[in-house]
Amino acid sequence: MNDESLELVQTKIAFLESATAELSDVIFRQQREIQALGAQLRALSDRLNSVQPEDSPRSPEQERPPHY
Repeated sequence: MNDESLELVQTKIAFLESATAELSDVIFRQQREIQALGAQLRALSDRLNSVQPEDSPRSPEQERPPHY
């Protein structure tokens, strides 16, 4: 293996290491965003469930007239 081939392999390895580090950072940021979105979804779901119980019928005052 000559010096030129060795330098080419080293360059490729350096590029791959850089690309791997960059992809790892992207995955880390995406995971944090997914966790934040999951927390928001749970909070909204809890808020929605606390506002309107699932099995309680609406009173006539709560119903919208058909022309709305």
